[in-house]
Amino acid sequence: MATVTSFENVRHPRKSELRQFAELFAPLFQASSEDARRQAVAALSQNPNIPPTVALFIASQPIAVAAPFLASSPCLSDDLLIMIARTQGAAHARAIVRRQSLSPTVIDALVGLRHSMGPDRSDGDEAVSQQARPDHSEALRERIKRLANHLNAPASDRLGMRTITSMQEALLVRFARNGEADHFCSTLSEVLSASRWLAERIMLDISGRQLAVTLAGVAMPSREAVFVLEHLYPHLRETADERTRAQALLKDLDPVECADRVEAWRRANSYTYRQGAAATTMSSSAGSTEQIPADPAATRIKDPASGGVLPDRRHTAIVGDDHARKVLRARQR
Repeated sequence: MATVTSFENVRHPRKSELRQFAELFAPLFQASSEDARRQAVAALSQNPNIPPTVALFIASQPIAVAAPFLASSPCLSDDLLIMIARTQGAAHARAIVRRQSLSPTVIDALVGLRHSMGPDRSDGDEAVSQQARPDHSEALRERIKRLANHLNAPASDRLGMRTITSMQEALLVRFARNGEADHFCSTLSEVLSASRWLAERIMLDISGRQLAVTLAGVAMPSREAVFVLEHLYPHLRETADERTRAQALLKDLDPVECADRVEAWRRANSYTYRQGAAATTMSSSAGSTEQIPADPAATRIKDPASGGVLPDRRHTAIVGDDHARKVLRARQR
């Protein structure tokens, strides 16, 4: 058809050209032969500039003509595909399934349409085989829903994450209100199950951001967290844009990222604490292996100045300052 060929040569048709093509296509298409119709549909199936009215007209033709257009035309929207599948029958729906890419909306609509329509009675053997074949579509749909719920877990789902208890929350609020920083630090270390050094390090950040990250990471309610921050860091009580600086600080934090950061702090603290404890144990064990003479009288030397005897300090551990060591050396001469 000359009209189709001339329209294909226009890469960026204007609105007037689209309107003119839409007006001329339907009567020329109906007046053409079956082979000419198929050739025209095959040529237009790769054109992205087909007007919506023409696209709907072609998609509504018998499946022998519309199949290549339904399977590959880029101008068919999701709503149009769903409408054609619901109104034209199972053959058109199967042609739509052959498309290279389908949106989740179209897939869900096709699955639901398959359940509502049932197998095609005209294809006897195929219908029997479809009935005998197990249907896994419902199980697949449930699995997709579970995966979606896992990725979009609610904020209340704290499974596997460190969460503050109501008792610890009440203690932190009480110690912050009374200004008892020492008790607050001890409770915070228990909340984190970490050393006191980590809790002190968090509280030493005078900006209050590290403590805000910690409270958000352990899922402390925002109201109590704001109360604690404003009482420990008075500068966070200042208001700006009808909210305090503590409220603005907590609002900018992501609870999941805060939880990950708190866990990173705890891991680093556990490594440091283990190394420090190991070094202390080694030094104490090394100090305990020093041999001290059992009988001080057995290791005595004569004092040249007084003619008496002095303990032999060469075999004992000398503890003291430099001045004491110099005096001892002078007396031993």
